[in-house]
Amino acid sequence: MKNLGINFRLIFKALGIILMIEAAFMLLTLLVSVIYKEKYIALISLSIAITFVVGFVLFYLNRHAREFISRKDSFLLVTLVWLSISLFGTLPYLLTRAIPSFTDAFFESVSGFTTTGSSILTNIEILPKSVLFWRSETHWIGGIGIVVLFIALFPSLRVGRIYLFNAEASVVVEEKSYPKLFDVSRNLWFIYLLLTFAEIILLYVSGMDMFDSICHSFATVATGGFSTKNASIAAYPPRIQYIIAIFMILSATNFNIYLLAMRKKFNSILKNEEYRAYLGIMFTAVLIATITLVVRKHFPVEKAFRLSLFNISSLMTATGFATADYLKWPFLALMMIVMVMMIGASSGSTGGGVKVIRYVIVFKRIRNAFREILHPNLVANVRYNGKIVESDTVSKIFVFVFMYFLIVFTGMLILVALGVDPITSFGSALTAMGGMGPGLGVTGPAGNFSTIPALGKYTLSALMIIGRLEIFSVLIIFSRDFWRP
Repeated sequence: MKNLGINFRLIFKALGIILMIEAAFMLLTLLVSVIYKEKYIALISLSIAITFVVGFVLFYLNRHAREFISRKDSFLLVTLVWLSISLFGTLPYLLTRAIPSFTDAFFESVSGFTTTGSSILTNIEILPKSVLFWRSETHWIGGIGIVVLFIALFPSLRVGRIYLFNAEASVVVEEKSYPKLFDVSRNLWFIYLLLTFAEIILLYVSGMDMFDSICHSFATVATGGFSTKNASIAAYPPRIQYIIAIFMILSATNFNIYLLAMRKKFNSILKNEEYRAYLGIMFTAVLIATITLVVRKHFPVEKAFRLSLFNISSLMTATGFATADYLKWPFLALMMIVMVMMIGASSGSTGGGVKVIRYVIVFKRIRNAFREILHPNLVANVRYNGKIVESDTVSKIFVFVFMYFLIVFTGMLILVALGVDPITSFGSALTAMGGMGPGLGVTGPAGNFSTIPALGKYTLSALMIIGRLEIFSVLIIFSRDFWRP
């Protein structure tokens, strides 16, 4: 194994630590079960024990591993981490029999940790409080990335941790900044915690009970979408819907914006091209959808605006909450929904999708291509926030966008081959890849994924992980070059 240039012992050691962290998070689920005096205390305790023991054994057997992580190590580790936490995340579902099928439990677990929010459950409200809490907690654990938490908790991993950070997080950190990577991870978690607690308080004082406030805040800040209600956020009054909409938008904002605010660099925030495009696209789509609902459906202006704001922000941020069956909206309003699903949130946020920054750079390169055709001697560089973007970076972005939709199309074809109708297949593959939750057709906001065939659920689970890790971190380990010395 040494000849492959992969530090397997460190990978297993880190994997063991992360499983023990997952077991620690399960303790909160156990606490909920105790508070509500449920009959599942022993079963959840068994879930914790299994997860902790496996994690401890992996850690103990590899405790003397050399603390150096390479690019190869980071790609393999993050992929194994997301598979492993999803696998052990099925235990509370399976042991309590809340979801007795392994296929369904694995789908629900992957959907939770990747903050996709797609569900196979047809009646959420009959689940025990502990399981409802675990569903929401998986969102919160996966939202900013458990590997980022690992870096924040274990700064002793000094050499090569920049590779590990960039393999999971969509926040791109320059290699020269790696001595401060511990501070970056810590600050990201501080912002994450701040947003979470702020939303919990606001939801609670606005009339939501504490349990639901915590669960929905976990799901909102992680841009996940699991609700404790069958009707999702439509079960709550307008004031609750507005609060959640605001926090969805805040959570899908590049966290570097908040880091700039902490440093009082407000001019840099105002000039940030992705931030302006993110807000511009979202509110343009909201405006068009609002007008369409008023004119075509004769909705009151406030209702049309609220429905448009909530559902468009939910899908653009890849959260997945719903307050309406948007598949019944007029064509133009529905096109706004599909458009934002194909765009996604900001880079460096908990949101999913292709990400706004990539579209900004793609459209700038397309504009420059037309200029170069008109002026053959012109060499036009792509600039982002006033800085030249290297041509190699631009090429990688084009490859990413191409690969993204190629994978969506491939997933769609697999589902169609399994007997799923084309609209549902496309919507399901798109929402899985972008981590958005509801899809189109049968898997739309009024439906769920329970009718998707077993192989289709595993296909969508794979798309969720590939999309969450932004394609390359997963697919690269299947390349022949990866396994060469």
